[in-house]
Amino acid sequence: MAAAPRERSVFLDLLPWPERVQVARALRTETVGGLVLLAAAVVALVWANTPFSGTYEQIREFHFGIPALGLDLSVEHWTADGLLSVFFLVAGIELKRELVVGELRTPATAALPVVAAVCGMAVPAALYLATTGVGGGSAQGWAVPMATDIAFALAVLAVLSTHLPSALRAFLLTLAVVDDLGAILVIAFFFTADLNLLALGGALAGLVVFYLLQRYRVRGWWWYVPLGLAIWALTYNGGVHATVAGVAMGLILRTTRDPGEKASPAGRTEHLLRPVSAGVAVPLFALFAAGVSISGAVLGEVFARPEPLGVILGLVVGKTVGIFAGTYLAARFTRARLNPDLAWADVLALAVLAGIGFTVALLIGELAFPSPADSEHIKAAVLIASLLAAAVAALLVKRRNGIYRRLWEAESRDEDADGLPDIYQQPDRGSAAGET
Repeated sequence: MAAAPRERSVFLDLLPWPERVQVARALRTETVGGLVLLAAAVVALVWANTPFSGTYEQIREFHFGIPALGLDLSVEHWTADGLLSVFFLVAGIELKRELVVGELRTPATAALPVVAAVCGMAVPAALYLATTGVGGGSAQGWAVPMATDIAFALAVLAVLSTHLPSALRAFLLTLAVVDDLGAILVIAFFFTADLNLLALGGALAGLVVFYLLQRYRVRGWWWYVPLGLAIWALTYNGGVHATVAGVAMGLILRTTRDPGEKASPAGRTEHLLRPVSAGVAVPLFALFAAGVSISGAVLGEVFARPEPLGVILGLVVGKTVGIFAGTYLAARFTRARLNPDLAWADVLALAVLAGIGFTVALLIGELAFPSPADSEHIKAAVLIASLLAAAVAALLVKRRNGIYRRLWEAESRDEDADGLPDIYQQPDRGSAAGET
C-alpha cells in the first residue's frame, strides 16, 4: 500500500502562544531602543555637520581607562568594544534560546530562517566583491553589508505604525539572530589583531569557570560580574574583538528553568540587560560611530568609489535578493507552504527591510577600514543604504498594512478577557496555545 503523503508544514503560521509572548517582549524593548537609536544617529549627523563638529571629534577621541591593564581607550572604542559587548551578550542569549526552545531547535523549523539568513549574508558579500572587483577597489569590506539591524528595522515599523503579524516579526527576529552569529564569526576569524595567546588562554579559562558556575547552579551576581569583566578584558588584550566574549557568555548561560525557578539565568540576565543594550549601549555606539561629514563631495565619492558603492548595493540589492530567493527556494525544497493569509510580497518586504544594516555594519566597517578617510565613506554608505532600504520597505509594508491590520486584530482578539487570544482556543489551535 502506498504511503500517505507527508503533510506540508506552514511557513509564517501562527506562533505558539508562549513563543509569541517571548517574541513580543523582546521586540517591544528593541522597538523602543530602535527609536532611541534613530535619535542618536540623527544627533550624531547633525553634531558632525555643524560648527561644533570639533567638539564632537574631541569627545570621540578622548582617552581614559586603566593603561596598566591595556585598557586606555578612546570614547569611540569604549562604545564599540565595551558597550557593544552587552549588545552581543544579549544576542548570544537570543541565539541560545532560539537553539533550545525557538525556531532553530529542530532542523525542520530551522531550515527556512537559516537558509534565508545565510543567503542574506552570502549574496551581499558576493555583490560587494563583484562591485569592487570590477571597479578595482579593496575587497576587505566584504563583510560590511552582511548584517541586519533589528532595532533600526523595528523602529521603522514603529514610525510607520504598522500591525505586522507576530509570525512576520518573529521571522525577522530569527533572521537577525542568525545574522548576528554570522557577524560575530566574521569578527572573530577575520578581524583579529596580533594574538596574545597567554591572554586568550586566560579568557578561555574564565569561560570554563563561567560554564562550571552555570553547570553547578551557582547563583549570585558577585560571581558573574567580576568574572565577566575579566573575560572581556582578557579577550580584548588577547587580540580578538571583545564583543566575542559577550556572545560566548550569552551562549553559556542556561536558558531552561529548573523546578521552582521563575526564570532561567539567561532569562533573568536578558531581562536586566536588554533595556541597557537597546536603550543605552547601541544608541551610544551610534552616537559616536554615525557622526560623518555629509557634503556634496562626500556623497559623490560614495557613489563613485567601488567600496562604498559595493556596500550600498550589498545592503539594498544583495540583502533583498539573498533573503527572498533563499526563503523561496528553501520553502520549495522543504515542501513548506506559505501561510494562505499572507503572500510572497510580504516576504519581499521583510527582505528589503533586512537591508537596514546599521549597528553591526558600522562596527565591521571600522574594523575593515582603520583609516579615518576610508571609514568615513563606508559609514556614509551604510547610512545611505539603510535609509534607502527603510524607504523602499516602508512603501511595501504600507501597501499591505490593511491586510496586516486584519490579521493582527484576528490574532489579538480576546472577547472573553481571559488573557489568551480567542484564536488559540479554537480546536485546531489547542497545541499552539500550550506548546513551549
